[in-house]
Amino acid sequence: MPPASPAIPPKRLLPSKEASLFREVLNLYESKQLKKGLKAADQILKKFPEHGETVCMKGLILTHMGKREEGLELVKKGVRLDLTSHICWHVFGLIQKGEKNYDEALKSYTQALRFDKENLNILRDAAHLQTQLRIYDGLLDTRHTILKLRPSLRQNWLALAVAYHLNGNLTEAKKVLDQYEYILKNVTDYDVEHSEVMLYHVRILEDLGEHAAALSLLDTNAKSRAIVDRTAIMEFRARLLSKLGSTDEAEHAWRALIERNGDNYDYFRGFLRNKEINLDCLTNDNRLEALNVLRDFSAQIPRAAAPRRLALTVATGDDFTELVKTYLVSAITKGIPSLFADIKALYRDPEKQQVVEDIVEELRESLASSQPANADEPPTTYLWTLYFLAQHHSFLSRPARALSLLDLAFQHTPTLPELHTCKARILKHAGDLYGAARCLETARLLDGQDRFLNTKCAKYRLRAGLIDEASEILGLFTKKDAVTPGADLEDMQSLLYLIEEGDAHNRNHHFGLALKKYTAVQKIFDEIDDDQYDFHGYSLRKFTVNIYFSLIAWENKLRSHPAYVSAALASSRIWVAVHDDPSLAAPSTSSSSLDEKKAKKKARKAAIKMQEGTKKIPPTSNEDKALEPPPVKDEDPDGSKLLASPDALELAAKFLSPVVALVKDNLDVWIATYDVAIRRKKYLQAVQALDHARRLSPEHPELHIRTIDLRQRVSSLPQVPPAPIGQVLTEFVSSILSDETSLETFNSQYLQKHTSSAAAVLAAAKVLRKLDASREEVEVVLFTALRTDVQLDIRTALVIISFLGDIQSPRQDEFRAACDSKFESSTIFKPSNELEVLRKEATKGNIAEEADKVEVVG
Repeated sequence: MPPASPAIPPKRLLPSKEASLFREVLNLYESKQLKKGLKAADQILKKFPEHGETVCMKGLILTHMGKREEGLELVKKGVRLDLTSHICWHVFGLIQKGEKNYDEALKSYTQALRFDKENLNILRDAAHLQTQLRIYDGLLDTRHTILKLRPSLRQNWLALAVAYHLNGNLTEAKKVLDQYEYILKNVTDYDVEHSEVMLYHVRILEDLGEHAAALSLLDTNAKSRAIVDRTAIMEFRARLLSKLGSTDEAEHAWRALIERNGDNYDYFRGFLRNKEINLDCLTNDNRLEALNVLRDFSAQIPRAAAPRRLALTVATGDDFTELVKTYLVSAITKGIPSLFADIKALYRDPEKQQVVEDIVEELRESLASSQPANADEPPTTYLWTLYFLAQHHSFLSRPARALSLLDLAFQHTPTLPELHTCKARILKHAGDLYGAARCLETARLLDGQDRFLNTKCAKYRLRAGLIDEASEILGLFTKKDAVTPGADLEDMQSLLYLIEEGDAHNRNHHFGLALKKYTAVQKIFDEIDDDQYDFHGYSLRKFTVNIYFSLIAWENKLRSHPAYVSAALASSRIWVAVHDDPSLAAPSTSSSSLDEKKAKKKARKAAIKMQEGTKKIPPTSNEDKALEPPPVKDEDPDGSKLLASPDALELAAKFLSPVVALVKDNLDVWIATYDVAIRRKKYLQAVQALDHARRLSPEHPELHIRTIDLRQRVSSLPQVPPAPIGQVLTEFVSSILSDETSLETFNSQYLQKHTSSAAAVLAAAKVLRKLDASREEVEVVLFTALRTDVQLDIRTALVIISFLGDIQSPRQDEFRAACDSKFESSTIFKPSNELEVLRKEATKGNIAEEADKVEVVG
């Protein structure tokens, strides 16, 4: 054995033969010859069983070979055997990165770099982790080190500039790019990678406000063919000329872009902004000028829809009437089904809404009087006129008028699927969920291979609580060998399906199953977040840095997506309800829980089948994927353990945490945050949530309930929390509800102020219940929601009925019957026996027979 080196611990030194074998182990691992690598590692360990680096490498190889538990134990053992080896720490970091434990992986890489500061592989991995975790200060140091080690590699210069940019230091990013371009040699024409770097340089100069330098750099490199993206050149040039005040040149540049793509709204906005006209803030002085510009473009590019649509937003009075009439008649004649979706944004202005209604009604009357004699007009024009008006009246909450127009349309063309989907939407808004599902079933049968119609039908069945029946529809187009249609849709990350089925279970009071779907949504967003990891290296290698910044910006606000917000709010409400009433998590034995039992049994069977299916999946050869843990066996298929979790409030807080930071203008988010925080005894967080909610809507009914709740909780505390929490808490409560005002008086004053709001009536009734008022008193308040001067909608009526059930009111059926009379088109308030008949009618048809006729795409 060679003499021990003072720089290397004696226990790490190996004789030349074993040292050669260890190098071979590293090479065999890199080339994916895992069996040979394992054999070589075993040869070393026979003589040197305490050699930490070999133990770690054997563990890493075993992990790749599917023996995960054994591999992990060996890696941990190897690290303990040699705490100063960069190889051991690197291997441990790889394992943790594979488990998506990025914080711990970065700590391992940091340890590895303590003992090998110039290891490029570790430095690159550390840089990617720092970007993933948004640790931009550390990223700068890492990128500096990499550039010093490999200054000849172009991507290292770009990576350092990107690191400065991410850290907010554009000036230093510009200096790095200047130096990079100064030393760059032998760049060929049409080099796409260099073109991207030059565009990035222009972008940085623009962001720094150095518009003249940016334009000069852009023009120089465009002429020399160093920048090859013609569209990007034109867009940058138009923006820069506008910012420099070169009005005529900028106008020419914007006009060239519009001629290139006449349906890009941003180009028209840029053109008008160059004339100091902001479409989002028009004045009487520039409105006519903007309208004339858009009219000119409409004449020059008659096929472009963007200038004609923008003109409708700008125009008022007679100009609007003239333009919108041409726009509507043209679209209706062409038979554009999406016309109403395009036009309804104009309804924010009541005058424009009335003009649209008058024009289309006049068109309908004209066509109706000339049917079928008018040979000049296509017969479909009348049909699409009726279709548009039905949507119009439905949007304005006139279901009876909308349905009568659809009846005329059905007499004209009963086989148009759009008519059936429109009727379904009207019935859904009117409270007839089973009727809506039945209409979608009719539409679906008109074209059994149309995925949109089948998906829409399944969605409406879920809205009606027909979960099994919806699954049958979904099964027509999911994989034949899938465990269940739902499992396949979950694998495909179908947020629509998960949210809709979760809501359906929630409405059916199957809270565990609902939570399973909502947490599946959370996992999907975690996976999307993890997926960006690969792009931190890929975008630099491929020099796609401009679009990379768009990716980073998008990922930073990923969890502001409506699906995530909806799942987070619904989950937190369930966990809060279970915390307040643990009996909701207890297994139910009543006859009414038959559907829940069936759903849970089905979920268990699906989980077992899914587990059996995962056993057949061979390990992948990709390094990172092979290090990922295998699918965990689902020990809670029906969500009962999740529902009764002892740390449910912590799970809710974790779910809500990113939403609070990203969706600050959503009052429901702040209310949900308060509900979780106050029960976790996080008083400052609860106060902050209520304060934000008050800024958004100080008179909101839910905020009224929480104000009373906070006052009660603070009053019942055995002692005020220590400073500064106690002082902030008491001062905030006093600021929103004076100590001299009793809770009963405060609630009465609120009700008197909002007598026409059904939601406020419900809030006042809930507060009365919290104040231990008699059930009769609560009922009296709730029944005021049925008065003609109170604006009662279907959703609020359903919540009131549910609340009457919660307080075991004998007048629940009375309120339900009153609502049934009030909402004539609704069936949701019918007695249970009538609802069962409607349920059966909504799902008539044999899916099994139909499946043979449908082309199933796997």
